[in-house]
Amino acid sequence: MDRIREFIAETGWPRIIIALFLLSLFLATPAARVRLDSSISDTLIRFGMNGVLVLAMVPMIQSGCGLNFGLPLGIVAGLLGGVITIEIGLSGFVAFLAAIAFATPFAVVFGWGYGRLLNRVKGSEMMIATYVGFSSVAFMCMMWLLLPFKSPNMIWGYGGTGLRTTISVEGYYLWVLNDFLALRIGEDLRVPVGMFLFFALMCLLVWSFFRTKTGTALTAVGSNPEYARASGIDVDRMRTISVILSTWLGAVGILVYQQSFGFIQLYMGPFYMAFPAVAAILIGGASVHKADIPNVLVGTFLFQGILTMTPSVMNSLIQTDMSEVIRIVVSNGMILYALTRKTRRAS
Repeated sequence: MDRIREFIAETGWPRIIIALFLLSLFLATPAARVRLDSSISDTLIRFGMNGVLVLAMVPMIQSGCGLNFGLPLGIVAGLLGGVITIEIGLSGFVAFLAAIAFATPFAVVFGWGYGRLLNRVKGSEMMIATYVGFSSVAFMCMMWLLLPFKSPNMIWGYGGTGLRTTISVEGYYLWVLNDFLALRIGEDLRVPVGMFLFFALMCLLVWSFFRTKTGTALTAVGSNPEYARASGIDVDRMRTISVILSTWLGAVGILVYQQSFGFIQLYMGPFYMAFPAVAAILIGGASVHKADIPNVLVGTFLFQGILTMTPSVMNSLIQTDMSEVIRIVVSNGMILYALTRKTRRAS
């Protein structure tokens, strides 16, 4: 009994309720005439394609910079890497790795400037980060029309200028991770092993980084910046490193998302992508001051599982196609719950 109480106290009733609700949705699939294997497959795919974006939250939280609402800045770096890869005509796994390579210098430069800005506004990081994320997307809405890309697969019309809103990655790096070592169980259950392995590699890199001297110093800055400064740690430098790492993970994360989703979404596409990632890691048990890999895994699975299962089960039960409405209500509801719960606790 004591162990049960300890488990409930450590996990928290809200997270337990969310997990039980997700389980009930899976159990309701026969009554709703929804294929369970297909539902599990969709949940696993969405878990893998969103995992790295949620992982990008960890470095900034650990350094004391708070939740990375400026994630769209890293996403923009990833989008630039993707369109450059298509422009030069690479394909397959080489194209995916090249997209990461092209995105990396953009992510480092953007993250360095972003980190310098946050160092000047200590105490208001999350508010300024939100402005950074929104303004970067707005600025790129102009740049996507002005950048000198020429690929007919990306520009508006024949011989036109400016990039289209949605660009297909088919023929370039579509499903390069999803199809790698993929397992097919039964008729519709498909496990994207390659995407899971890549996500595991990113988690391993972050885990290993926080066990280096730099990573330990970064955590010390987030825990007690005054003590860290007295110990000879350059607080501003550690914070900047965390922002650069978070921005780079955001760039890699959107490339993982693209190869699974099948399209690059420009212009306003990245605008709200930080909010689901923030909600997922908070639902996973993180706070605005502390986050780790288990928070990422649990939160991503719960958030994406609810988001995947609720529309399909509800549509079948009420015999009406309201999938997009239900998806918006459920997504925004979980985001609102996660943010308000943690805001109250932080205060």
